[in-house]
Amino acid sequence: MNWSNWVYLGAGLVLGMGFRGIFARSANTVSNSSLVKSEDSQQVSQLRQQIKQTQLAYQMAQEMSQFKAGFLARTTHELRSPLNGLIGLHQLILSDLCENPEEEREFIAQAHERALKLLHLIDEILNIARTEHGTNKLDIQPHCLADILQEVNNLTYMLAANRNFPLRVLLPDPETYVLTDHRWLRQILINLVDTTIAQMQEGSICISSSSSLTSNTLHICLDVPTHALTMSESIDWIKSEAKLAQADQDRTTLSPGMKLLLNQTLLEVMGGKLEIVSSPITEETTEQFTRLQVSMPLVIPEVGFH
Repeated sequence: MNWSNWVYLGAGLVLGMGFRGIFARSANTVSNSSLVKSEDSQQVSQLRQQIKQTQLAYQMAQEMSQFKAGFLARTTHELRSPLNGLIGLHQLILSDLCENPEEEREFIAQAHERALKLLHLIDEILNIARTEHGTNKLDIQPHCLADILQEVNNLTYMLAANRNFPLRVLLPDPETYVLTDHRWLRQILINLVDTTIAQMQEGSICISSSSSLTSNTLHICLDVPTHALTMSESIDWIKSEAKLAQADQDRTTLSPGMKLLLNQTLLEVMGGKLEIVSSPITEETTEQFTRLQVSMPLVIPEVGFH
Protein backbone atom coordinates (compact mmCIF):
# COMPACT_ATOMS: atom_id res chain seq x y z
CA MET A 1 0.00 0.00 0.00
CA ASN A 2 1.50 3.30 -1.06
CA TRP A 3 1.38 6.53 0.88
CA SER A 4 -1.71 7.91 -0.96
CA ASN A 5 -3.80 4.94 0.14
CA TRP A 6 -2.78 5.56 3.74
CA VAL A 7 -3.87 9.19 3.37
CA TYR A 8 -7.29 8.19 2.01
CA LEU A 9 -7.79 5.63 4.79
CA GLY A 10 -6.88 8.16 7.50
CA ALA A 11 -9.19 10.77 6.01
CA GLY A 12 -12.03 8.22 5.92
CA LEU A 13 -11.53 7.30 9.55
CA VAL A 14 -11.50 10.96 10.61
CA LEU A 15 -14.68 11.73 8.66
CA GLY A 16 -16.42 8.63 10.04
CA MET A 17 -15.62 9.54 13.61
CA GLY A 18 -16.74 13.13 12.99
CA PHE A 19 -20.13 12.08 11.56
CA ARG A 20 -20.61 9.64 14.44
CA GLY A 21 -20.03 12.44 16.96
CA ILE A 22 -22.46 14.70 15.14
CA PHE A 23 -25.18 12.03 15.09
CA ALA A 24 -24.62 11.25 18.78
CA ARG A 25 -24.90 14.93 19.76
CA SER A 26 -28.04 15.25 17.63
CA ALA A 27 -29.66 12.25 19.36
CA ASN A 28 -28.77 13.64 22.80
CA THR A 29 -30.18 17.03 21.82
CA VAL A 30 -33.49 15.48 20.74
CA SER A 31 -33.68 13.42 23.95
CA ASN A 32 -32.86 16.41 26.16
CA SER A 33 -35.35 18.54 24.24
CA SER A 34 -38.13 15.98 24.85
CA LEU A 35 -37.23 15.82 28.54
CA VAL A 36 -37.29 19.62 28.85
CA LYS A 37 -40.64 19.81 27.07
CA SER A 38 -42.07 17.18 29.43
CA GLU A 39 -40.81 19.06 32.50
CA ASP A 40 -42.10 22.37 31.14
CA SER A 41 -45.52 20.86 30.49
CA GLN A 42 -45.68 19.54 34.06
CA GLN A 43 -44.62 22.90 35.49
CA VAL A 44 -47.22 24.73 33.40
CA SER A 45 -49.92 22.32 34.61
CA GLN A 46 -48.92 22.83 38.25
CA LEU A 47 -48.74 26.61 37.75
CA ARG A 48 -52.25 26.67 36.27
CA GLN A 49 -53.60 24.65 39.19
CA GLN A 50 -51.88 26.94 41.69
CA ILE A 51 -53.28 30.04 39.96
CA LYS A 52 -56.76 28.50 40.02
CA GLN A 53 -56.50 27.78 43.74
CA THR A 54 -55.16 31.28 44.44
CA GLN A 55 -58.10 32.79 42.56
CA LEU A 56 -60.47 30.61 44.59
CA ALA A 57 -58.86 31.70 47.86
CA TYR A 58 -59.14 35.36 46.81
CA GLN A 59 -62.80 34.90 45.89
CA MET A 60 -63.54 33.21 49.21
CA ALA A 61 -61.76 35.99 51.11
CA GLN A 62 -63.86 38.57 49.28
CA GLU A 63 -67.05 36.70 50.11
CA MET A 64 -66.12 36.46 53.79
CA SER A 65 -65.39 40.19 53.76
CA GLN A 66 -68.87 40.82 52.32
CA PHE A 67 -70.39 38.70 55.07
CA LYS A 68 -68.61 40.71 57.74
CA ALA A 69 -69.43 44.07 56.20
CA GLY A 70 -73.15 43.31 56.28
CA PHE A 71 -73.32 41.63 59.68
CA LEU A 72 -76.64 43.17 60.70
CA ALA A 73 -78.31 42.36 57.38
CA ARG A 74 -76.83 38.87 57.42
CA THR A 75 -78.09 38.19 60.94
CA THR A 76 -81.58 39.40 59.99
CA HIS A 77 -81.76 37.00 57.06
CA GLU A 78 -80.39 34.12 59.15
CA LEU A 79 -83.26 34.52 61.63
CA ARG A 80 -85.95 35.35 59.11
CA SER A 81 -86.30 31.85 57.66
CA PRO A 82 -87.05 29.96 60.91
CA LEU A 83 -89.22 32.86 62.07
CA ASN A 84 -91.31 32.59 58.89
CA GLY A 85 -91.81 28.89 59.57
CA LEU A 86 -92.97 29.68 63.09
CA ILE A 87 -95.43 32.33 61.84
CA GLY A 88 -96.79 29.91 59.23
CA LEU A 89 -97.69 27.35 61.87
CA HIS A 90 -99.49 29.97 63.96
CA GLN A 91 -101.43 31.15 60.90
CA LEU A 92 -102.68 27.61 60.29
CA ILE A 93 -103.91 27.40 63.85
CA LEU A 94 -105.49 30.89 63.94
CA SER A 95 -107.24 30.32 60.60
CA ASP A 96 -108.95 27.18 61.98
CA LEU A 97 -107.39 25.04 59.25
CA CYS A 98 -106.71 22.13 61.58
CA GLU A 99 -108.93 19.12 60.97
CA ASN A 100 -109.23 18.19 64.64
CA PRO A 101 -107.93 19.15 68.09
CA GLU A 102 -105.15 16.55 67.85
CA GLU A 103 -103.76 18.16 64.68
CA GLU A 104 -104.01 21.60 66.26
CA ARG A 105 -102.07 20.38 69.28
CA GLU A 106 -99.44 18.88 66.97
CA PHE A 107 -98.99 22.25 65.20
CA ILE A 108 -98.67 24.00 68.56
CA ALA A 109 -95.98 21.51 69.59
CA GLN A 110 -94.09 22.09 66.31
CA ALA A 111 -94.33 25.85 66.78
CA HIS A 112 -92.97 25.53 70.33
CA GLU A 113 -90.05 23.38 69.12
CA ARG A 114 -89.16 25.87 66.38
CA ALA A 115 -89.36 28.74 68.82
CA LEU A 116 -86.82 27.02 71.05
CA LYS A 117 -84.49 26.39 68.09
CA LEU A 118 -84.84 30.02 67.02
CA LEU A 119 -83.93 31.09 70.55
CA HIS A 120 -80.87 28.84 70.34
CA LEU A 121 -79.77 30.56 67.11
CA ILE A 122 -80.16 33.98 68.73
CA ASP A 123 -78.21 32.86 71.80
CA GLU A 124 -75.43 31.50 69.57
CA ILE A 125 -75.05 34.84 67.80
CA LEU A 126 -75.37 36.88 71.01
CA ASN A 127 -72.74 34.73 72.71
CA ILE A 128 -70.19 35.61 70.04
CA ALA A 129 -71.21 39.29 70.13
CA ARG A 130 -70.81 39.44 73.92
CA THR A 131 -67.40 37.82 73.67
CA GLU A 132 -66.36 40.31 70.98
CA HIS A 133 -67.39 43.25 73.18
CA GLY A 134 -65.74 41.84 76.31
CA THR A 135 -68.87 40.92 78.24
CA ASN A 136 -67.96 37.23 78.13
CA LYS A 137 -64.40 36.92 79.41
CA LEU A 138 -62.00 34.61 77.64
CA ASP A 139 -59.59 32.33 79.46
CA ILE A 140 -56.45 32.87 77.40
CA GLN A 141 -53.77 30.42 78.50
CA PRO A 142 -51.02 28.32 76.90
CA HIS A 143 -52.48 24.97 75.81
CA CYS A 144 -50.97 21.90 74.19
CA LEU A 145 -52.09 21.88 70.56
CA ALA A 146 -51.86 18.09 70.30
CA ASP A 147 -54.41 17.72 73.13
CA ILE A 148 -56.83 20.12 71.45
CA LEU A 149 -56.57 18.40 68.07
CA GLN A 150 -57.00 14.99 69.70
CA GLU A 151 -60.23 16.20 71.32
CA VAL A 152 -61.44 17.56 67.97
CA ASN A 153 -60.71 14.18 66.38
CA ASN A 154 -62.57 12.31 69.14
CA LEU A 155 -65.65 14.51 68.74
CA THR A 156 -65.84 14.51 64.93
CA TYR A 157 -64.45 11.24 63.57
CA MET A 158 -67.75 9.35 64.02
CA LEU A 159 -69.63 12.02 62.07
CA ALA A 160 -67.15 11.70 59.20
CA ALA A 161 -67.16 7.90 59.38
CA ASN A 162 -70.96 7.77 59.20
CA ARG A 163 -70.77 9.70 55.91
CA ASN A 164 -67.82 7.61 54.63
CA PHE A 165 -65.53 10.65 54.52
CA PRO A 166 -61.93 9.94 55.64
CA LEU A 167 -60.78 12.31 58.40
CA ARG A 168 -57.06 12.55 59.15
CA VAL A 169 -55.71 14.51 62.11
CA LEU A 170 -51.92 14.87 62.08
CA LEU A 171 -50.90 15.58 65.68
CA PRO A 172 -48.01 18.02 66.21
CA ASP A 173 -45.14 17.71 68.66
CA PRO A 174 -46.45 17.49 72.26
CA GLU A 175 -44.22 20.44 73.12
CA THR A 176 -46.13 22.73 70.73
CA TYR A 177 -48.23 25.17 72.74
CA VAL A 178 -50.71 27.76 71.54
CA LEU A 179 -51.98 30.83 73.39
CA THR A 180 -55.76 30.57 73.26
CA ASP A 181 -59.02 29.88 75.04
CA HIS A 182 -59.07 26.08 75.00
CA ARG A 183 -62.86 25.70 74.92
CA TRP A 184 -63.46 28.23 72.15
CA LEU A 185 -60.62 27.07 69.87
CA ARG A 186 -61.82 23.47 70.16
CA GLN A 187 -65.38 24.55 69.36
CA ILE A 188 -64.26 26.59 66.34
CA LEU A 189 -62.35 23.65 64.87
CA ILE A 190 -65.30 21.33 65.48
CA ASN A 191 -67.63 23.84 63.80
CA LEU A 192 -65.36 24.01 60.75
CA VAL A 193 -65.23 20.22 60.43
CA ASP A 194 -68.99 19.82 60.98
CA THR A 195 -69.82 22.55 58.44
CA THR A 196 -67.52 20.98 55.85
CA ILE A 197 -68.94 17.48 56.33
CA ALA A 198 -72.50 18.81 56.03
CA GLN A 199 -71.71 20.23 52.58
CA MET A 200 -69.37 17.51 51.28
CA GLN A 201 -70.38 15.21 48.46
CA GLU A 202 -67.13 13.24 48.36
CA GLY A 203 -63.49 13.54 49.33
CA SER A 204 -61.60 13.69 52.61
CA ILE A 205 -60.55 16.12 55.35
CA CYS A 206 -57.04 16.53 56.72
CA ILE A 207 -56.08 18.60 59.77
CA SER A 208 -52.43 19.51 60.21
CA SER A 209 -50.35 22.29 61.70
CA SER A 210 -47.18 24.29 61.14
CA SER A 211 -45.42 27.06 63.01
CA SER A 212 -43.51 30.19 62.10
CA LEU A 213 -40.87 31.06 64.70
CA THR A 214 -40.10 34.36 63.01
CA SER A 215 -43.64 35.66 63.53
CA ASN A 216 -44.47 33.55 66.61
CA THR A 217 -47.53 32.22 64.79
CA LEU A 218 -49.06 28.78 64.75
CA HIS A 219 -51.09 27.69 61.71
CA ILE A 220 -53.79 25.03 62.02
CA CYS A 221 -54.67 23.87 58.50
CA LEU A 222 -57.87 22.16 57.41
CA ASP A 223 -57.58 20.82 53.88
CA VAL A 224 -61.15 20.28 52.68
CA PRO A 225 -62.79 19.59 49.28
CA THR A 226 -63.21 22.77 47.27
CA HIS A 227 -66.88 22.12 46.58
CA ALA A 228 -67.63 22.15 50.34
CA LEU A 229 -66.74 25.85 50.67
CA THR A 230 -69.07 27.48 48.17
CA MET A 231 -70.80 30.43 49.81
CA SER A 232 -72.18 32.07 46.66
CA GLU A 233 -75.69 30.79 47.31
CA SER A 234 -75.66 32.39 50.74
CA ILE A 235 -74.56 35.72 49.29
CA ASP A 236 -77.31 35.51 46.67
CA TRP A 237 -79.72 35.11 49.54
CA ILE A 238 -78.84 38.57 50.76
CA LYS A 239 -79.21 40.11 47.31
CA SER A 240 -82.48 38.47 46.28
CA GLU A 241 -85.74 38.93 48.15
CA ALA A 242 -87.42 36.49 45.75
CA LYS A 243 -85.06 33.73 46.86
CA LEU A 244 -85.71 34.62 50.48
CA ALA A 245 -89.43 34.14 49.95
CA GLN A 246 -88.78 30.65 48.57
CA ALA A 247 -86.30 29.73 51.29
CA ASP A 248 -86.66 26.61 53.37
CA GLN A 249 -88.65 27.72 56.39
CA ASP A 250 -87.70 24.61 58.31
CA ARG A 251 -84.00 25.57 58.50
CA THR A 252 -83.04 25.75 62.17
CA THR A 253 -79.25 26.02 61.93
CA LEU A 254 -76.94 28.83 60.90
CA SER A 255 -75.79 28.84 57.28
CA PRO A 256 -72.18 27.82 56.47
CA GLY A 257 -71.30 31.42 55.59
CA MET A 258 -72.63 32.73 58.89
CA LYS A 259 -70.74 30.07 60.83
CA LEU A 260 -67.50 31.02 59.08
CA LEU A 261 -68.12 34.67 59.93
CA LEU A 262 -68.79 33.95 63.61
CA ASN A 263 -65.71 31.73 63.85
CA GLN A 264 -63.60 34.41 62.17
CA THR A 265 -64.92 37.06 64.60
CA LEU A 266 -64.17 34.91 67.64
CA LEU A 267 -60.65 34.09 66.46
CA GLU A 268 -59.89 37.78 66.01
CA VAL A 269 -60.96 38.40 69.61
CA MET A 270 -58.43 35.74 70.71
CA GLY A 271 -55.66 37.37 68.67
CA GLY A 272 -55.91 34.99 65.74
CA LYS A 273 -57.53 34.92 62.33
CA LEU A 274 -59.29 32.61 59.89
CA GLU A 275 -58.22 32.65 56.25
CA ILE A 276 -58.94 30.67 53.12
CA VAL A 277 -55.61 30.23 51.36
CA SER A 278 -54.43 28.41 48.27
CA SER A 279 -53.48 24.83 49.09
CA PRO A 280 -49.97 23.55 48.28
CA ILE A 281 -49.44 21.59 45.07
CA THR A 282 -48.07 18.09 45.60
CA GLU A 283 -47.61 15.05 43.38
CA GLU A 284 -49.90 13.08 45.71
CA THR A 285 -52.81 15.50 45.14
CA THR A 286 -55.63 13.56 43.50
CA GLU A 287 -58.56 15.87 44.32
CA GLN A 288 -59.18 19.59 44.38
CA PHE A 289 -59.08 20.87 47.93
CA THR A 290 -58.93 24.24 49.64
CA ARG A 291 -57.13 25.15 52.85
CA LEU A 292 -58.87 26.76 55.81
CA GLN A 293 -56.07 28.23 57.89
CA VAL A 294 -56.52 29.15 61.55
CA SER A 295 -53.63 31.30 62.82
CA MET A 296 -52.99 31.71 66.55
CA PRO A 297 -50.15 33.06 68.74
CA LEU A 298 -47.43 30.48 69.29
CA VAL A 299 -45.94 29.98 72.75
CA ILE A 300 -42.13 29.82 72.59
CA PRO A 301 -40.79 27.35 75.22
CA GLU A 302 -37.76 29.49 76.15
CA VAL A 303 -39.87 32.51 77.01
CA GLY A 304 -43.23 30.80 77.28
CA PHE A 305 -45.47 29.52 79.99
CA HIS A 306 -45.44 26.39 82.07
